[in-house]
Amino acid sequence: MKLQAFSLLLGTLFYTQQANAKINFVEYDLPNGLHVILHEDHTTPIVAVTVMYHVGSKNEDPKRTGFAHFFEHLLFEGTDNIKRGEFEKLVQNAGGEINANTTQDRTFYYEELPSNQLELALWMESERMLHAKIDSTGVETQRKVVKEEKKERMDNTPYGQLQNVAYENSFSVHPYRWTPIGKEQYIDEATINEFRDFYKKFYIPNNAVLVIAGDLDVNKSKEMIAKYFATIPKGTPISRTLPQEPEQTAEKRTKFYDNVQLPAVVFTYHLPKRGTDDYYAMKMLMELLSSGRSSRLYREIVDREQKAVAAGAFTYDLEDPDIIMMYSIANQGITPQDLEKSMDGQVDRVKNDLVTDEEFEKIKNQLESNFIRKNEDLGGIAEILAADYTFDNNANLINTAIEHYSKITKDDLKRVAQKYFTKENRLVVYYLPKK
Repeated sequence: MKLQAFSLLLGTLFYTQQANAKINFVEYDLPNGLHVILHEDHTTPIVAVTVMYHVGSKNEDPKRTGFAHFFEHLLFEGTDNIKRGEFEKLVQNAGGEINANTTQDRTFYYEELPSNQLELALWMESERMLHAKIDSTGVETQRKVVKEEKKERMDNTPYGQLQNVAYENSFSVHPYRWTPIGKEQYIDEATINEFRDFYKKFYIPNNAVLVIAGDLDVNKSKEMIAKYFATIPKGTPISRTLPQEPEQTAEKRTKFYDNVQLPAVVFTYHLPKRGTDDYYAMKMLMELLSSGRSSRLYREIVDREQKAVAAGAFTYDLEDPDIIMMYSIANQGITPQDLEKSMDGQVDRVKNDLVTDEEFEKIKNQLESNFIRKNEDLGGIAEILAADYTFDNNANLINTAIEHYSKITKDDLKRVAQKYFTKENRLVVYYLPKK
C-alpha cells in the first residue's frame, strides 16, 4: 500500500512537471479576417499545416443535414489549379500525410510534411479556400463515398446507431439533435447550387483559423501566408444564433432495435456550459467512470458483477452544452432492467460518496497524461490551438486548461454529480436485438 502511494506521488510529480512545459506561439489576423497561429518547434524537420473552419453539422439546414461532412470529402476533389485526384498525391509525393475530419462544430483539414514543403501545403490550403472545384462530377463521386461510409461505419456496424439515437432523443430543438453523418436522402436531393452556396458562406477566411506547428521560421512563414492568403476576399459575417435547448425537466426513455446480439443500456445526461468550473468537474467524473478497465463502470459492472461485457462513458467535448453518455453491453442472460439497476448503482455512488484519495490522484494523473500526450504531437498541438481559439477565443488555453482541473476538489465532484446526474436530466435508451 505504501509502495503504491509512493508510485502515485512520483507519477504526480512527473506529470505536473511535464504539464507545466509551455507551448509558445504567436497569433495575428490578416485584413480579410483569417486568424493565424504559429508554433515554432525545431525538434524534428516537420511541420503540421492545419485549417479549421468554424462550420459543422449544427450549422446545417435541418432539411439538408450531412453537408459539413460532405464538404470534408468534396474539398479534396481538386481546385481550378489542382487536378481532380491530385490533392492527396501532391502531399504524399512530398513525403507527407493529409486528412480531414468533421464534428458538430467544425471541419478540420491538415497536412504533416517535411518542413521544406511548407509552401506547398500553404498553396494547397489557399486553393481549397478560394478555388475549390464544385461540379457535378465531384458531387456525384462524393455522394457515393459518403453513403458508403455511412453504411460501413453505422448501418453495418454493431451499435453503430448509438450516437444517432442518443443525440436525436436527448435534444429537442438544438441542432445537435442530428449528427455529422446526416441523412443520405438530403445529400441526394441537394442541387449543385446549394453546395456552391454552402461553400461560399462557410469556407471563407473570416470563418477559419490557420495553425502551423513545427520546424518553421516565423517571419518567413508570415511572408508565405500573406502571399497565399492575404488576397482571398473576406466573406459575409456568419450568424451564430442557434436554438437553445430548454432545460430538461422529466426523464426520457426510448427503445431502439438493431442487428445486435446483446442488449445495451445507455444513459445520457445534459452537461454544463463549456469552460465553467462544473464543466471541468464533470470531465473529471467522466475519467473516474470511464478511463479503461480500472474505471468504476468497467470494474464494478463487468469485472465484479459480471453483468456486462463492456461498460464506459464518453463525451465529444462540443462547443455548446453537450451530453455525457454512459453505456453497458449486457452479458449473456442479463436483461436491460438488470443492467440499468447496476448502472444506477454506480451513478448513485458518485452522488452519495466522496471519491477516495487514491482515485482522485489517479484522475488528475490521467488528465495530465492525456494533456502531455496531445502536446507531444505537432498535429495535436495544432488542433488544440485551433479549437481553443475557435470555441473559446483563447488559444492560450493549451497552457492554462490544466490549471482549471487543479482547482476542483472531491466535494466538487460529488456536488456536480448531484446536480447533473438526476433522472429529470437524463435519457435512458434500451438498445435491443431485433426480434
